[in-house]
Amino acid sequence: MSDHIEYEARTVRPYAVTGGRVRSARSDLPLEALVEVMPGAVTSQGLPPEKRAILQHAAHNYISVAELSALLHLPLGVVRVLVSDLADAKYIRVHTSQPVEVHTGQSPALSLSVLESVLNGISAL
Repeated sequence: MSDHIEYEARTVRPYAVTGGRVRSARSDLPLEALVEVMPGAVTSQGLPPEKRAILQHAAHNYISVAELSALLHLPLGVVRVLVSDLADAKYIRVHTSQPVEVHTGQSPALSLSVLESVLNGISAL
C-alpha cells in the first residue's frame, strides 16, 4: 500500500507545484533557453522550494530550461511554468534565440539584445 501512496504523491506533485497550471505566458520556452538570475534574487524569501532551487542552480552560471528539468527531477512543462513565474516576478531573465514575448509588442532591437546576451552567455561558458 505504501507503493500506491508514493506513486500517487509523484503524480500529484507536479500539478501541485504549478498550482494546477499547465501553461503560462511563456510556457513555450525552448529547451535551450538560458536562465540568468537577477542581482539579489537568490536571497529572496517566501518562494517555494522548487523556485528557490531554480535560483540556486542558476546563481553562478547561465543554465538551460532542460538542465533545470533534469536537476530538479521535474517534468519540462512544470519547469517552464516555474521559470515563467520567476521571469514575470523579475527574479530571472530568460535568454532565447527567438522573442519570448512577441504579444507585448517588443521591438526588433530588443530581440537583438536578447540574442547578443545569449551569445555572450554561451561565450562565457
